[in-house]
Amino acid sequence: MMRWAWMAAWVLAGAAVAAPLEFEITYPKDLAAGPLDGHIVLILSRDAKQEPRFGLTEGTESQQGFGLDVEGWEPGEAARIDGTAVGFPLRSLREVPAGEYYVQAVLNMYETYHLENGKVVKLPPDRGEGQHWQVKPGNLLTSVVKMRLDGAGSGTVRLAFNHKVPPLEEELAEVDSFLDWRKITKPEDASDNQWVKHVWITSERLSKFWGKPVKIGAVVLLPDGWAEHPEARYPELILEDHYHRHFFPGFRTTPPDKQVKASEPAVEQPGDGTTEEVDRESEQQEAGWKLYQDWTSGRLPRVLIVMPLHPNPYFDDSYAVNSANLGPYGDALMRELLPEIERRYRGIGQGWARAVFGGSTGGWEALGQQVFYPDEINGAWVGCPDPIDFRAYGTVNIYKDPSAYFRVGPFLRVPLPEKRDTTGRLDSTMEQENRRTFVEGTHSRSGEQFDIWEAVFGPMGEDGYPKPIWDKKTGVIDKSVASYWKEHSDLSYIVKRDWARLGPKLAGKLHFAVGDMDTWYLNNAVHLMEGVLADPKLMPPANATFEYGPRQPHCYQGVRLSATRLERLNWFGTTVDKMVRHMEATAPKGADLRSWKY
Repeated sequence: MMRWAWMAAWVLAGAAVAAPLEFEITYPKDLAAGPLDGHIVLILSRDAKQEPRFGLTEGTESQQGFGLDVEGWEPGEAARIDGTAVGFPLRSLREVPAGEYYVQAVLNMYETYHLENGKVVKLPPDRGEGQHWQVKPGNLLTSVVKMRLDGAGSGTVRLAFNHKVPPLEEELAEVDSFLDWRKITKPEDASDNQWVKHVWITSERLSKFWGKPVKIGAVVLLPDGWAEHPEARYPELILEDHYHRHFFPGFRTTPPDKQVKASEPAVEQPGDGTTEEVDRESEQQEAGWKLYQDWTSGRLPRVLIVMPLHPNPYFDDSYAVNSANLGPYGDALMRELLPEIERRYRGIGQGWARAVFGGSTGGWEALGQQVFYPDEINGAWVGCPDPIDFRAYGTVNIYKDPSAYFRVGPFLRVPLPEKRDTTGRLDSTMEQENRRTFVEGTHSRSGEQFDIWEAVFGPMGEDGYPKPIWDKKTGVIDKSVASYWKEHSDLSYIVKRDWARLGPKLAGKLHFAVGDMDTWYLNNAVHLMEGVLADPKLMPPANATFEYGPRQPHCYQGVRLSATRLERLNWFGTTVDKMVRHMEATAPKGADLRSWKY
């Protein structure tokens, strides 16, 4: 059942209560010994359908939040959130209109890290939930309180943390709904079976960087006949995605709970802004069941599919490259994890026999791994990637624009957009989304998208935290940081800069797909990359492929989201087949092209 404690706190109107609204929040020593370090997120919700902690989101449907850092916080000591605290969507508590609200606070708990370079930072460790402060086990929670508030005159409201987020295995149905496609699965899904194996290792490289043991892992999908053919060695497909704690997404060993009607659409139809009721969960189940049937019947090539798992204190994923703030994740994955997987499960273990694919974060990773490890990967299928050219970092050119939030003329200041639908309607601006991120965590500790990009792409600041690319409050861009991003992480620029060395190793290996109405404007960077790779002066020619989905939103990877059901269900298998055919066509003389074909 939901942990709701229905209470009423009615504030009498009138001259007796004139002080602006503020909150004093405490915790008892029997809940946590203290002192505590962390970040309080206070949420005021108009919605009684779910706990307020699940209501602070990107875009117009968000409830109201405020954030506050605490350090050395003692039991019984009041942490105060007042009119000076930064809020989203409203900026200040004083702007909260009079009315009834459901109120809840969460303390995202931090740990202290003594980094290899001597810096000391306080960050939220991942506890198996994929860096979601709302459901991180051990975080402190208040009960949900129903109260009448007025930002202009409610005075001091007192809240106390009285329980903790339980272990994930005990969490409730609304947690799965909140996590959506990054669902946390139950423990039984973590056990190995004939097809799915789980690998975890302690990385020496990362443990040295972070000053404490760091594990990385993978979920591995084995082909049929693996146990019966001990002489076979297999090519390896690396599937980059967000963190799935136990399971291999899209692989289901039992029939779907409910059959999807053949005529039923999978997504809202772009064009008129209307949304049709669809049963996505049933279709996902059907797709997983079809993949299982194809995989276990020999209809698909017999390969290893490896989905790396690398959550960290900044995000549910490291972006699979070395970086100043996260450490040598690229080397840890390529030099420690993959060789161990290939040893255990008989991978061929040679560059020609590895390919990588993924979408969104996984799309950036697919390209990044191919560019930074060109000899060790033979082909990248890059879907709807996060920004791969910082001249189009969403709607911002970090090199030329003075501000990430506004276009400014002599008399007019226009907000830069951040999120849209396929009709072009705006859902949030750059300033709004960055302010939400700031409410959820300072020093790039929100676990959200702009903060992990800042941590991966940029330098470390003198304080040990990622050096900001822009001021979160004003949007003013730091050009010295932008220069660092360019030289270290702008994949389009790096490919062009280093083509004399990279060209012979990347030609024919790069394949891109993105919707031309990508929800977060990511198609613009892909177009710029195409301009780089299509340059006739490039020698050798890149021979890269680009596919744009007209009026398609984020997650387009070559199949329209409104395509026929059969086309959607076949996408994964078709992509696997393409990658294996490429590896076969480019394999060196004497390569093993037979042992895995039985």
